[in-house]
Amino acid sequence: MTAVATQKGYKGIGMEGPIAHWYAKNTRRDMAGYRKLAERLKAGLPEGGDVLEVAPGPGFLAIELAKGGNLRVTGLDISRTFVDIARRNAAETGVRVDFRQGNASAMPFADNSFDLLVCRAAFKNFSEPVKALHEMHRVLRPGGTAIVADLRRDTPVSSVRKYVNSLDVGAINRWMIKVTFRFMLLRRAYTKQEFEQMVKDVPFRKTEIRASEEGLGMEVWMTK
Repeated sequence: MTAVATQKGYKGIGMEGPIAHWYAKNTRRDMAGYRKLAERLKAGLPEGGDVLEVAPGPGFLAIELAKGGNLRVTGLDISRTFVDIARRNAAETGVRVDFRQGNASAMPFADNSFDLLVCRAAFKNFSEPVKALHEMHRVLRPGGTAIVADLRRDTPVSSVRKYVNSLDVGAINRWMIKVTFRFMLLRRAYTKQEFEQMVKDVPFRKTEIRASEEGLGMEVWMTK
């Protein structure tokens, strides 16, 4: 019997082991940004609502969303290392988040499960982005919103440099982050026009693309 090849869920190398731990250590330094985004996303959500973060990595945003206990928060990441890190971070913070391992293009959730879905800084790495968008639509409840916040390919390198310089990291890590942005992340990112083309056949009732508050990318708000 011949094995059937399966599509890898991410572009490039996987975020496992030391790479995932390096990423978690550096992104922890932007906690103010996670808190600010969490407060913005919570506004208007129903009491006891269900939230899914797709590709939460170390889980910092999902944990901020779960603080206060008014929302049921789930995180789905393809990296087993990230799931382990996120679970430890949630336990240390004393909040409940259901972190699971899984693929964004084949989510292990029933239809109409969530009021809000957010995917921050990860969509450009998905190997099947259109399938992921269809899955986002499927698991949202009618009237729910999916938000993809990510880099734009046409983001000026000067803006990336300014953002990285604002992070509280050492000189070597700062250089590594800049190199990662310039030679990997920006090349994988989409333009506004490319995202509009991808989402046009996904049956969201409304789609709006906004500039991100950090000035590095865009936020795509899609309402079911």
